[in-house]
Amino acid sequence: MHLWSAGLSIVLAAASLAGGTAKLAGARAMRADARRFGFRFATYRFIGGLELAAAAGLVAGLFVGPLGMAAAGGLVALMAGATLVHARVKDPAVKTLSPIAVGVLAAVTGTLLALVNT
Repeated sequence: MHLWSAGLSIVLAAASLAGGTAKLAGARAMRADARRFGFRFATYRFIGGLELAAAAGLVAGLFVGPLGMAAAGGLVALMAGATLVHARVKDPAVKTLSPIAVGVLAAVTGTLLALVNT
């Protein structure tokens, strides 16, 4: 595995683990965000589960490349949705940049994994 793809996979897995855990644990800030975004908290917890699945897939992808590619692709889709939600509630750019940055890093990671595993 290429050093850059491994490093990015680990960074993205850590970010996904943090966000997913906070949502599943029902952290106060996550509950407030769910209300602000117009989601039932059960739906927001489901999103947290998807983030945890992405983290697990990125770590597994260190050993089985296609799993990492799939996880990175899923994370791109998840972050695209998050960006749209932030835009819908007219969040300031600084809050919208986070899912954009994670989505771009996930796209780069998925691309690197695809190049390394072909």
